[in-house]
Parts: sequence; C-alpha cells; structure tokens
Amino acid sequence: MRLLFLGAPGVGKGTQAEVLSRHYDLPHIAMGDIIREAMRKGTPVGLEAKAYVEKGQLVPDEVIIKVIRERLKEGDAKKGYILDGFPRTIRQGEALTEILEQEDAKIDHVVNFFVDEETLVKRISGRRSCPSCGKVYHLVYRPPACEGQCDCGVDLIQRKDDRPETVKSRLGVYKNETLPLIEYYEKKGDLQNIEACGTVEEISKNVQSVFGSA
Repeated sequence: MRLLFLGAPGVGKGTQAEVLSRHYDLPHIAMGDIIREAMRKGTPVGLEAKAYVEKGQLVPDEVIIKVIRERLKEGDAKKGYILDGFPRTIRQGEALTEILEQEDAKIDHVVNFFVDEETLVKRISGRRSCPSCGKVYHLVYRPPACEGQCDCGVDLIQRKDDRPETVKSRLGVYKNETLPLIEYYEKKGDLQNIEACGTVEEISKNVQSVFGSA
C-alpha cells in the first residue's frame, strides 16, 4: 500500500505517519528527515538545501525529485510506504506520477491534514531539536526527560526554521506553492481531507477509516 500525506508544516502528518508506519509495517519516508540528514552531514545536496531552509523557503523541485527517486529504489519501499513531505508542488506531484508509472504502480490513498494557522504556529515554535542525533522534541507534546537536553545528553536547540517569524514565512510559501497540489489530487479524485484535531489516537482512527484498519 502506497500512502501520501499532505498538510501544512506542524499539522501533525509526521506523527500520524509514524503511528501508521508501525500499524501497517510500512516505511515512513519523511522528506524533511532526509534533507535534514543531508544538511547535518554537509553533503552537496544538504548544503544546497540549507540555504533555502534557513530562509523559510522550499528546496527546489529538481533537488527534491532526485532525492526521492533514489529513496524509492531502496528495498524496503518495494512493498509500499508512507510519503510525508513529498510532493509539495505540482511539478513534484507530476514527477511522482512519472516515477510510479515507470514501476507500473500508483498511490493508493492521498490524505490531506488541516488545522487553523494559529495552532500551526504554536505547534511548530514549540519544537526543540538535538544538533547531535537529530531527534525532535516538543515543549508541550513531546518534552525531553531532562529539561533542555536530548536523551543523548546534548543541549537542545530551536532550529531557525521553527521560530515563529520563520514559521509564518513557511506557511506563506506553503499557501502559494502547495495548496495547488491539493487541488491537483482533488481533481484526480484521490484526496481525502482529515481535520488534525483531537488526540493522536483519534486522528489515526479517522485516517484508517479512509483505507481500512487491517
């Protein structure tokens, strides 16, 4: 089963992808994690992406498409996966369709998570990250065992793209570049809208009702 999760930054699609990844035994392919790992390692693609991320802008399509094409070739993706953070633009959506058609495959379900903007800003600005291992916490929803420190003992930081002013910029970019993608899948008849309010368990049940709870 191939699933695609859409939604603005901070809407909770990553959390749902983690939960349902375990439930359905599917790899959670999070574009944000792939890019952040490349940035942390200082790879050519990572350095290129870093310049855009720090400005609250989306990484260019050609870079993203190359990264995802390679990821979908890996063995664990053959039986299916949950895509989180890709595609984000019409061009990326079309590229994904092309990649799948080459494998005579398709996305089975597209889920769009939505919530109001004020809630999104609060959710994202509460994030704290470990500069060493990359683990992400939240001051309210997923606090560290020791205040201000990762489980690995390194002091947590607030990434520049998680600061309130940058979050608002990111949401502006999302509205301009990603909302048309929602219309794209809506016209294809693949889209299911899920309001991302309530507990993690409640939202998961709503998502599973779209494609079954096997």
